Amino acid sequence: MYRWVRARHLIGVRGRRFIEAPWAGGVVLLACVAIAMLLANLPATAAYYRHFLETDLALKIFSPDGSIDWTFPRGLTVESFINDCLMVVFFFTVGLEIKREIVCGHLSSVRQAILPVVAAAGGMLAPAVIFLLFNHGTPAEHGWGIPTATDIAFAVGILSMLGDRVPVSLKIFLTALAIADDLGAILVIAFFYGGDLQLWCLFAALALMGAVWAANRMGEKRMIFYLAPAIVIWGLFYYSGVHSTLSGVAMALLIPMTPRYGKEYFLHKMHWLKDRLLTAEPDMDGDGVEDEFPNEEHRFYLRQMGRLSSGSVGMSYRLEHALTPYVTFLIMPIFALANAGVEIPSAEYFDLFHTSPETGAVGMGIFFGLLVGKPLGIFGASWLAVKSGLAVKPEGSTWRMLLAVACLGGIGFTMSLFVDALAYSAPALIDRGKIAILMGSTAAAVLGSVLILLFAGRKEARR
Repeated sequence: MYRWVRARHLIGVRGRRFIEAPWAGGVVLLACVAIAMLLANLPATAAYYRHFLETDLALKIFSPDGSIDWTFPRGLTVESFINDCLMVVFFFTVGLEIKREIVCGHLSSVRQAILPVVAAAGGMLAPAVIFLLFNHGTPAEHGWGIPTATDIAFAVGILSMLGDRVPVSLKIFLTALAIADDLGAILVIAFFYGGDLQLWCLFAALALMGAVWAANRMGEKRMIFYLAPAIVIWGLFYYSGVHSTLSGVAMALLIPMTPRYGKEYFLHKMHWLKDRLLTAEPDMDGDGVEDEFPNEEHRFYLRQMGRLSSGSVGMSYRLEHALTPYVTFLIMPIFALANAGVEIPSAEYFDLFHTSPETGAVGMGIFFGLLVGKPLGIFGASWLAVKSGLAVKPEGSTWRMLLAVACLGGIGFTMSLFVDALAYSAPALIDRGKIAILMGSTAAAVLGSVLILLFAGRKEARR
């Protein structure tokens, strides 16, 4: 019995340590990618895997005589439920993180924000240009946004595993760059990868968002007044032609960051509750023995303390803290399982240099966009910003190490897979795009890691 309890305790401790590690999300995602590839290609599971993703999830109401035939939402399958519904939570969390960084983080001042923002812009422009050099005038042309994204979970996770070989200033730089890159990717999706606009839905969503903004300005801090409209706004976005996941970002920016209770009120009220808790009459059982703490009155004051503590932290911080583990270890892995499974009928799919009238050079465009365009764009924009005096180089860093870190910006993965599904409708283009994303992201991760180890080793040798 003791050994079982001790083993359970050790598993719990190690599990918490794993979840709290910055690289844990990337490890789980890699495992899900491998599982998805196996499910999509093993003869025993391939048909079931594809059939499951295409299963209809819509609510249908109809009458036998055909007078009633109503479906909501239209065209919702398991795959689209993951991409259009679950990923809203991912984008909502990204929006909360972007807002936090802009208000009080690495992007809160011009001096702090200018270098990562300029670097992110360069890191989006260069891959798009390289992609179009390979695919201009081909059916793959519309996918130019695929290699422009950086996956923050993988990039920061690799930096964390490399330890103190990378200066802290460059870790902050890459984190801020990835956040600015996420914002850029959101804008690209909003402007270039939506459908036919249904203006009345869009105007209704904007009107409701205006009402939520007004409630925020008037000091409303109760969560129901933000999360309930968020569901309606998602539905309006879903039918508006603007991708529904962007409703998550839009609502995140409207969530208040200031707490419901200020510091003075919190201290005064908590002191009062503590006194009431200490002076509460203990309950007695039938033998006149005092019951164990807490009794019913104790629990009442403890609940009040919990509400007071929760209300003294901004809603935005509370939601980000609560949602991040679910996004990292549930939603993103489910997304990877649904989107990384590519059926590979032949080894030709791994030929990045394959071109055809149907697929263009989509593989080369994405692969070299991630592996070459991202690092060159990030490094080149950073060099120009520093040399022109617009920004300053991260403290304690070298240009070689900045180039190595810029290579990690070529890890596209989550956002690239998402854009790939939006950009194309032809299965051949989607699948070849996914293969190129996985290969390009892997190559960028390996190149960046090797260069960091190499440059860090030379630095130690000079010492």
